[in-house]
Amino acid sequence: MVNYVEMHKDGNLKLSQRDSPELEEGSVLLETIYSELCGTDIHISKNKLEGVPYPIIPGHVSVGKVSKTNGVVFDIMGNKIIPGKNVAFLDVHETCGHCYQCLVAKATTRCPKRKVYGITYSSTDGLLGGWSEEIYLKPGVKILIIPDNFDPKNFIAGGCGLPTAIHAIQRAQIPLGSTVLIQGSGSVGIMCALMAKLSGAYHIIMTGAPEFRLEIAKKFGVQDTINIEKFSSQERLEKIHELTDGRGTDITVEASGNPYAVSEGIKATRDAGRMCVVGQYTDNGSIEFNPHLDLNKKHLDLVGSWGSDFSHFYLALKTVIRFEKDYPWHELISKEYGLSQLSEALNDLESLKILKGVVNPKL
Repeated sequence: MVNYVEMHKDGNLKLSQRDSPELEEGSVLLETIYSELCGTDIHISKNKLEGVPYPIIPGHVSVGKVSKTNGVVFDIMGNKIIPGKNVAFLDVHETCGHCYQCLVAKATTRCPKRKVYGITYSSTDGLLGGWSEEIYLKPGVKILIIPDNFDPKNFIAGGCGLPTAIHAIQRAQIPLGSTVLIQGSGSVGIMCALMAKLSGAYHIIMTGAPEFRLEIAKKFGVQDTINIEKFSSQERLEKIHELTDGRGTDITVEASGNPYAVSEGIKATRDAGRMCVVGQYTDNGSIEFNPHLDLNKKHLDLVGSWGSDFSHFYLALKTVIRFEKDYPWHELISKEYGLSQLSEALNDLESLKILKGVVNPKL
């Protein structure tokens, strides 16, 4: 029997069991090594994300060991998937490749048929989330084999935050030598800081809290931090302008999830600068801004970034492998939790006691 965790619409978690699934042609069964908890899981537990078919098995980014396959299955690079290999897979599945968004807009993250492991599959559909001892990879899921000498814990440390950040930084279009403000010191924010540095930013400022998160961020490319628990919005803006010779930042990336950060970020960005909003994954309310002063006269480029596609997932794995020894990936993981501890894990994440929690079904 396979142990797994169901999340219900009221946010309650239930530890359940079922038989290991029968495999259809072209499918793969994984033994879960790690899955992750992230802010999206908190939103889902509070019924704040549209289109969730409760009950679900959460855990949208995971890494596992191949138990068995049905038929010959290859990863995206053409390598045969064989039992015993560690693999990662893109949680986004079933984008159609035939609609306007896929073919014309080139925005598969907005495909109406897009499904996501751990979010938009019901537990009645199968073991399609990482909070489980096994994960069923449906035919067509995009898989990458992890090198034998690579620690899979480093991949899950980057988690969903890294491909999300890669997409956001691409949208932000950071020129060489830029000064960049990252709003938010969670996993996405810290990964945005890292990718900004790797993209050529010379000066990276971060606003966020609590302090232990800001200290970790400094190990991933941040030079200056401003603790939002210690400084008001006006004081933060004054500090940012002091750090940028009175101009404001060239690029601002909002990764906080707080809608008021968007208006603050606009004010923090220099005239003719650019801002990318990636943190507003659920509806946390509205803000007001003056379109003349804050956008038009300011000559500001303002863009959003939603989710990630396979190219971002591929680059995320390549980034962690390339820089495995250069950054303390394990420090992003505050604690590992067993399947029976996930209510505690969600509480710890929401209360900011941890930066990232990792699900280890063997605990």
